Amino acid sequence: MQTEVIHPRLTTSSTSRDVYYSQLMAHAQKNTENTHILACMITSWLVGQGNMPTRLGLNDNAWNKLLQQYFPNYKLPARHLPSHTVDISRLPEVDELRTLFYTHCDNLTQDKQCFADILIAGCMGNDHLWQDLGLWSRKDLTALINNNFPKLAAKNNRDMKWKKFFYKQLCLQEEIYVCRAPSCEVCADYQNCFGSEE
Repeated sequence: MQTEVIHPRLTTSSTSRDVYYSQLMAHAQKNTENTHILACMITSWLVGQGNMPTRLGLNDNAWNKLLQQYFPNYKLPARHLPSHTVDISRLPEVDELRTLFYTHCDNLTQDKQCFADILIAGCMGNDHLWQDLGLWSRKDLTALINNNFPKLAAKNNRDMKWKKFFYKQLCLQEEIYVCRAPSCEVCADYQNCFGSEE
């Protein structure tokens, strides 16, 4: 369940990011945590931060509906739109990731389907997932998953890095066990999965 939240003005070295964020929030349908998170991702994409493809990986129809739902009447600055594209449908794990997100969602609405596809596009990046998505902190990513895929969030009760956690879930579904250590606590790669992302 989404609750209304008030977000303080975020400090950043990028004035244009602050401007875009303020413009988006001024057009927001509601001031929810999902609204803030989506505004952060769009803003970062507009200024070339993060590692997201065009329209955050969504097709035109899904993108336009998501914008209309969250930021009605906001017009994106077309001359500044980045045109980095990735065809996520060609990646072998897309269907498995989508199924993972959908089955851990209490009420699969159209915007939650969009957030699933955005997360999938973000998983294709090489940095921490929250950074690739263009979020401004790992807390925003955790909130995004809690708000939209609460059953999945509940499974990550040891605070594993999200991208590693998603792929571990895929391995468990297929009964593929690639970790050699008997438990995470004694694994030599523990910091890679559970270390700080900040």
